[in-house]
Amino acid sequence: MFDNIEIMWEGRFITAKREGKWEYVSRSRGIKAAVILAVDDGHVLLVEQFRVPLGKNCIELPAGLVGDHDDNAEENSAVAAIRELEEETGYRAEVMTDLGEFYSSPGMVSESFSLFRAEGLTRTGVGGGVDGEDITVHRVALHALSDFIDRKRQEGAGIDVRLMMFLKLA
Repeated sequence: MFDNIEIMWEGRFITAKREGKWEYVSRSRGIKAAVILAVDDGHVLLVEQFRVPLGKNCIELPAGLVGDHDDNAEENSAVAAIRELEEETGYRAEVMTDLGEFYSSPGMVSESFSLFRAEGLTRTGVGGGVDGEDITVHRVALHALSDFIDRKRQEGAGIDVRLMMFLKLA
C-alpha cells in the first residue's frame, strides 16, 4: 500500500505505526493470538477479567498470545490454544479445531487471531490464569447467554464483540 512505514513507538507486545495518513497498532515480534470457542453440553466457557484499556472488567472468550515468551517463541497456535484454555478456564480440550484467521478491528489494529473450537472438554482445575491475571470463569448455558450478557453489561462490564456470534444461538 504505502512504501514508508514509520515506527512511532515500540514496546514488548505492541508497536504503533504510521503509514501515509494511517496510524495503527500491530503486535511486536510477530506475536499472534489464539481465541477459543469452548461449547460443551449446551454451555459456553467465558472468562471475565479486568482490562486496563477499558478501565473495567470484560466478558470474553478464553484467549491468549502465541509465542509471547522467549522460551516458546516458535509455539504452534493450536498448542497455545490448548494451553490458554486450561490456564484460563481449568478445562482441557481433547480436540482443538482451527476455524481460521480473523481480524477484530482492521481499521485500527493489524493483529489477527486464530479462532479454535475446543471439543471433548474435561475439567482439570479452577482456572483463573497465571501471573496475577485474576480471571473469573463463567460456564453459561447457551439459552441463558443473552440474559447473562445483559446482566454483566448492567453491572458495568465490557462485552467482547466476538460474543455476538452466540446471540443468534441463544
